[in-house]
Amino acid sequence: MSLNYDEVRELALKYALANAVKYGGKADKNAVMSKIMAERKDLRKFAREILKIVEEVIHQVNSMSIEEQISLIRSRWPELLEERKEETRRTIETLPPLPNDENYDMIVLRFAPNPDFVLTLGNARPAILNYAYKLKYEKLGKKSKFILRFEDTDPKVKRPFIDDPQVRERYSTEELLRYKFIIDDLEWLGIRPDEIYVQSDRVVEGIYYDVAKKLIEIGGAYVCTCPEDVWRRYRDSKQPCPCRSRSVEENLELFEKMLNGEFKEGEAVVRVKTDMAHPDPSVRDWVALRIVDAKHPRLVLKYGENTAEKFKVWPTYNFAVAVDDHLMGITHVLRAQEHRVNTVKQSYIFKYLGWKQPETIHFGRLHIEGATLSKSKLRELGLRYDDPRLPTLAGLRERGILPEAIWEIMLNVGIKPSDAKISLSNLYAINRKYLDERANRYLAVIDPVLIEIEEIDKELIVCEIPNHPSYPERGKRKIELNVEDGKVRIYISKNDVELLRKRRKIRLLELMNIEYIGEQDGKIIARLVSYDLDTARREKLDIIQWVPEKDNVKIIVERVDKTPLTEKDFVKEFGLAESELAKLGKGNVAQLFRYGFVKVIDSRSGELVLRFIHE
Repeated sequence: MSLNYDEVRELALKYALANAVKYGGKADKNAVMSKIMAERKDLRKFAREILKIVEEVIHQVNSMSIEEQISLIRSRWPELLEERKEETRRTIETLPPLPNDENYDMIVLRFAPNPDFVLTLGNARPAILNYAYKLKYEKLGKKSKFILRFEDTDPKVKRPFIDDPQVRERYSTEELLRYKFIIDDLEWLGIRPDEIYVQSDRVVEGIYYDVAKKLIEIGGAYVCTCPEDVWRRYRDSKQPCPCRSRSVEENLELFEKMLNGEFKEGEAVVRVKTDMAHPDPSVRDWVALRIVDAKHPRLVLKYGENTAEKFKVWPTYNFAVAVDDHLMGITHVLRAQEHRVNTVKQSYIFKYLGWKQPETIHFGRLHIEGATLSKSKLRELGLRYDDPRLPTLAGLRERGILPEAIWEIMLNVGIKPSDAKISLSNLYAINRKYLDERANRYLAVIDPVLIEIEEIDKELIVCEIPNHPSYPERGKRKIELNVEDGKVRIYISKNDVELLRKRRKIRLLELMNIEYIGEQDGKIIARLVSYDLDTARREKLDIIQWVPEKDNVKIIVERVDKTPLTEKDFVKEFGLAESELAKLGKGNVAQLFRYGFVKVIDSRSGELVLRFIHE
């Protein structure tokens, strides 16, 4: 068997175009090779020869504009465009069923953030997965519920984010009481809770105190007054402390003293009786409630200083979670692997009180390449919580990332037990698919250089630019270029000047093919070769963008650099764009030909400020 060059080139062109259209106009040779070898296993022995053909085809495809790529793939392999659309429609049906779902009349799930910071990309995973399951079971005709629960029972170590003056600027006091900034993030993702609870409110209502008393009464908990270092010695030696043998009456009396403020912080805690021989020391008689000598900021806002002063006994995370999961009827808990020990700790509460523990699914840790998800580190940067350089949902929203892209990447990750790694480049690639359909195309040049084109055979050149080549129904816009003495003047990007010098001939997008002659008085001199696209294709000319000399608008593009995140990472590029771009309102998104997607930030003094989203 010999290698059929034309056949392989056809395969390479097909998959190079599909890969380029999917990833913003640039095909990857490894991806194309993988597709060919998967489809034609009989060609594997010719891998070296095929690689050369693939490299040749990719050079051709990558020199085309994405509009030309789409046009060619539409005429040759339109089914690939349909497959591309289907890829963006990742649905909740792809999620596996929850364990023992048939045992429950209603599936109840929850998302339980600590409101010490706005939500990050990492928080989006449990929020989306839990809500996706609610929607999944609704579609299956089964009752389901999604609960948002703010876990804010640590008023000292993790101060609620309402203390941040940036948040106070945006929200009223009443909104802050409901931690509205997190609700806004969820609404942007399309997540609308059926019920909302705040644990600090439930402290005031006495819910946790009532359960603690019941737990003491049945002998499942006790008040420990051992100093921390003394208790630690008992724990490490796997021996119970003397407090463990107190009577129920003594423990109830001591607990009342805790509530009445007769103990100071660190002098008394309520411990759950577990197995003092448990291999994990943290499980041994873990703390259920403790005294925190600090006024909860939210209680101060809602009830005033005097009321906030009264509540010094606070449930720990594991105690409050166990109580609330039961009282709220949670059937399934989706949580990260690092919570496995918490699941064990909480199981003691469920066993003592005769409650059914929710079905628990532990998924692997999510790692984000190119970004830190540590809230403390993000705080230390001193940037606004919605700064487009941050991996917060508010920052990604300001950047120009769409909620659909975040949904898709999180559904792709799913609930697998092993760790998952994604990168911001993955997110940008998915986001590009959604933006590509929505954003119209515009001409723009960075660091503009004037170019004078000679030998023009018309008195007026009228160029028609499609608003979006894939959606002809959106129409076209006309750009008129005045010809004086057989010459027309336009701007091109400084980066393209060297390309023009090297290649000699080049195509101006949707305009004409030109040839480099030389330079004079700070401008480039070129001559008209032809207007037709066929010549450019035949001679494999590179295509560059341009802007008319007169009918344009000044642009400033703010680009977000990589970490570390500091003020200097806002890189500003200056250029010109066609005047039609100025008609877009603030917040709108556009694609600048062969540059990337941008978001309109501001328009002042005839200058348009844009934010670079990604290529």
